[in-house]
Amino acid sequence: MQPLATLPDGAWSQVRGIFTDVDDTLTTDGAVTADALQALDELADAGLTVIPVTGRPIGWSEPFARAWPVRAIVAENGAVAWVAPGNGEHQMGPQRLTGKRQQLSKLYQQDAARRARNLAQLQRTAARVLREVSGATLARDSAGRETDIAIDHSEFAHLDQARIDEVVRIMRDEGLHATVSSIHINGWIGEHDKWQGACWIARELLGIDLPAQIGRWLFVGDSTNDQVMFRHFTHSVGVANIRRFEPQLRFKPRYVTQGERGAGFAEMARALLGQLRQARG
Repeated sequence: MQPLATLPDGAWSQVRGIFTDVDDTLTTDGAVTADALQALDELADAGLTVIPVTGRPIGWSEPFARAWPVRAIVAENGAVAWVAPGNGEHQMGPQRLTGKRQQLSKLYQQDAARRARNLAQLQRTAARVLREVSGATLARDSAGRETDIAIDHSEFAHLDQARIDEVVRIMRDEGLHATVSSIHINGWIGEHDKWQGACWIARELLGIDLPAQIGRWLFVGDSTNDQVMFRHFTHSVGVANIRRFEPQLRFKPRYVTQGERGAGFAEMARALLGQLRQARG
């Protein structure tokens, strides 16, 4: 991971869109700070497409989908997304998903029958985790989840690394995929993840093949569950708090900001916008 300050001139001159994590990347202490929100506005004003991809539930994501200048929010590690009708015009560019102008709609990767079949297995796994792992609790946002489960390890509760590892082991033993974010341990059924979800929404919403156009996109994240994105994106940035997870990262971002969380996101935005202004003369 190189300091973002070492970014060469012109390295991001072809970037036209950003995928970003939310918790501890856009947010600071659970809230989006003024500098991060201003960065989102400035990116949209510059004609860039911004799409958050998060492990948070789809219900939790709704107010942000209405308020932020983003094209979509992909939630539950790629399973489901908020979009606005009319966004499928197969072009890139800013779009506020504002409830005042149009209603949001949801896109799912799994059909209703499959989601219903998965629910019993997810609930059984959650019950086993709570029974076998001392101090384990469901994430407080669990009521908004439709396709996964989440155990809190750092948001309102604390689990040490040994208990985090045990939760992951139980989830995988029950046939779930499991990943660890900066605040939660997420488990789900299906082959989707953040990368596959990003490819899915790029195809469904923008009509593009993301892997074929990966040089036009940048990803920003902060934890181990962003590794799949760091692996695939040519242009990748970790906000400074990612160093907490550095020993556990097999795939790391190319650059790391000086600022943590929302301040780091704003730092990335300034660097990107500066390169684009320079490229456009």
